[in-house]
Amino acid sequence: ALRKQIGDRKVIMALSGGVDSTVAATLIHRAIGDRLFGIFVDNGVLRKNEFESVLKTYATLGLNVKGVDARELFYDELAGQTEPEAKRKTIGRLFIETFQEEAKHIDGIGLLGQGTIYPDVIESVSVHGPSVTIKSHHNVGGLPDKMHLELVEPLRYLFKDEVRKVGRELGIPAEMIDRHPFPGPGLAIRILGEVTPEKVQLLQEADDIYVNALKQHHLYATVWQAGAILLPVKSVGVMGDERTYEFTVALRAVTSVDGMTADWAHLPYDFLANVSNEIINNVRGINRVVYDISSKPPATIEWE
Repeated sequence: ALRKQIGDRKVIMALSGGVDSTVAATLIHRAIGDRLFGIFVDNGVLRKNEFESVLKTYATLGLNVKGVDARELFYDELAGQTEPEAKRKTIGRLFIETFQEEAKHIDGIGLLGQGTIYPDVIESVSVHGPSVTIKSHHNVGGLPDKMHLELVEPLRYLFKDEVRKVGRELGIPAEMIDRHPFPGPGLAIRILGEVTPEKVQLLQEADDIYVNALKQHHLYATVWQAGAILLPVKSVGVMGDERTYEFTVALRAVTSVDGMTADWAHLPYDFLANVSNEIINNVRGINRVVYDISSKPPATIEWE
């Protein structure tokens, strides 16, 4: 079906390192080989070492992907922005601009590939009845309007668990398939308030400790999504004989089937205690760790 839709045209695709875009790209690649051109943008708000490790995985999968380091551009534009929706829109806009700039260097692009899955479609547009837009989704709307390209969306009617099944069939490595969902605007919506390179680094370190601990204790696969959130709150602490006045990090972990509703994950207390100690002892600038015990609804999975 993909070969039929695409014919002998070229397809360009923005990749995020997530399950959906990776599975969609691999399917399209199987159909048309190197006529698929992938672009992976480092927007400055990815997880720690994510840019390098994702590009490495794409290389192993044989995908034709170009990595673009656009961190400075994103940091400059995000400076001073505190509104969640404004941050999302800025990141979305810059992403489209960067992507278009790269697309100019490739001749004869006929289609735009996207990893849109069914819940994205429902949450962003009320296609099948009155599902109110909850928040602007990153890969639905935006790119297509600007690019004037026909869309190719091989996963449009699949739910996340179905996408993972397809990925396993395609032989995509487990660490890519079983990755938790990660928001398009990345860590920018897990840093409440203004995003700065310093805050990104703090959060990357804390998040990395948390996620690695989940994996080491075999808890990663039991939760749907997990991450750390940097709060715009400083509080007093004690380090040795010194008083500190530093940031607070909230840990979030939820269980869910499809992301539409979610319960907070009942992680073991001793596990949380260890993660808290490790973050506070290893990340200068954070002196307090809290755990989010809210479910969706009424709270969303992400804080912004």
